[in-house]
Amino acid sequence: MSILPPQLPDNAPFSGAQRAWLNGYLAGLASLNVNEIAVAAEVQVNEVAAATAEDEDFPWHDPAIELDERMELAEGRALNRRMMAAMGQLDCGQCGYDCQTYAEAIVSGAEAKLNRCQPGGKATQRMLKKLMAEGDAPGGDAVAAPHPAAEVRPASVVATFAAAVPLHPEKAEKDTRHVVIDLKGTGLDYVPGDSLGVMPANDPVLVDKIIAALSADPAFEVGDGNGHSRTLQAALLEDVDLRTPTEATFKLLADVAADKDEAVKLCLMAEDEDPDGDLDELDLLDVLEKFPSARPDAKALVETLDELQPRLYSISSSPRTHPDEVHLTVGVTRETKRDRLRNGVASTFFAERIEAGTPIKVYRQPAHGFALPDDDEKPVIMIGPGTGIAPFRAFLEERSARKAKGPNWLFFGNPHGGTDYLYRDELEGFAQSGLLTRLDTAFSRDQTEKIYVQHRILEHGQDIWRWLEDGAHVYVCGDAKRMAADVDQALQDVATRHGVDGKAFVTGLTKSGRYQRDVY
Repeated sequence: MSILPPQLPDNAPFSGAQRAWLNGYLAGLASLNVNEIAVAAEVQVNEVAAATAEDEDFPWHDPAIELDERMELAEGRALNRRMMAAMGQLDCGQCGYDCQTYAEAIVSGAEAKLNRCQPGGKATQRMLKKLMAEGDAPGGDAVAAPHPAAEVRPASVVATFAAAVPLHPEKAEKDTRHVVIDLKGTGLDYVPGDSLGVMPANDPVLVDKIIAALSADPAFEVGDGNGHSRTLQAALLEDVDLRTPTEATFKLLADVAADKDEAVKLCLMAEDEDPDGDLDELDLLDVLEKFPSARPDAKALVETLDELQPRLYSISSSPRTHPDEVHLTVGVTRETKRDRLRNGVASTFFAERIEAGTPIKVYRQPAHGFALPDDDEKPVIMIGPGTGIAPFRAFLEERSARKAKGPNWLFFGNPHGGTDYLYRDELEGFAQSGLLTRLDTAFSRDQTEKIYVQHRILEHGQDIWRWLEDGAHVYVCGDAKRMAADVDQALQDVATRHGVDGKAFVTGLTKSGRYQRDVY
């Protein structure tokens, strides 16, 4: 008598494809011994989990969507999914994870820090704390208990800084640098679309002011948290984040504050309350100056600070064109706040504080679905205002090196054509050579009415639609909150004008891999 193989019941919580696969799997178990069954079971669990994750919809996974709206989209989901929605949605890797695995690591207990998300900043940190307090949602969609998540940040290599060439004339309002890093001997390779992680150092002027505020000895031994000897000065320069004091920092300062009023305020700030309405704008030096009676032990203070995180930059070169080099396009950040100039940690590191020939730690962050089509005959539309031009310079160099026959269309914008036209000679050279089939610019401040790249898209909507019908791939790089959202809407409007559901059309482009964004 034959024995029928086991079958999953029709109401099993799997899709039709998953149920069919599992039934086939179960049918084959009868011929396996115990060891084989154990191995096959492990494979089955991993494959089903992967299939479930692939099928799961993450409607909040879009950096152009505001935090409140992302949380609404995740309402009723399991805790790890609501935590995922609270994050920056860039999958940038700066935290050492992507958004999904960071959320799962927190929920599983593998990750204790709630402040790793750099793009999300304090808003994400506050939402994660709130979600931790609330716990899981009754009736939320069931997902397998997450295993401890593996960190995804690749190991760094020691490269050599070569140059940071200004891309604007001296009197321009903006300061953008073309950064060249020598990769000889590092073994690091990359492809256009990838990002480069850079391990910067803090501003020595800021470090000196903090040490002076503490009345501390720069050579005082504080360690680095890993059992290695470090001076206070070295730790503040290279190991810790000086921009954002932590909850532990405020608690320590409250404990040692000699002034009672200062101690009360510091206690409130440790609980993320904002007694003076300035909590979000204070860096470590601001806090020390604001609360002069709170002077902790320097070693204890360093131990409360977060690790200095790497900075990620879209790569602006093709290795086919620049072997043994990687290029970046870096906008230098300087702003005055509380009557003090604040310099971007990595951008002014490149622009002001590092000399040619200096070793620098870097790593390659592979792109998440941001790459040229494999078919070199496919049309490509690139939209990259400001430093968003970076990956498209790399794309154009790559298409040139590959002798790709597909047409290329670039939209570039910035405030002023006379001072802010990044890589002008190169881009116009690409246009003259025919590599760039079309080049459209939008210099917003060169006329009374502000014109941005999304306006150029609408202006040339008929031609864009024709390119899309020919199978064009569309790429956007730059600001997530404003530009990327406006471009997305412009593409929807173009589709709507041609008689289709604009939102559904753009969603379809995304799912097919023909609409890709590298936004920040």
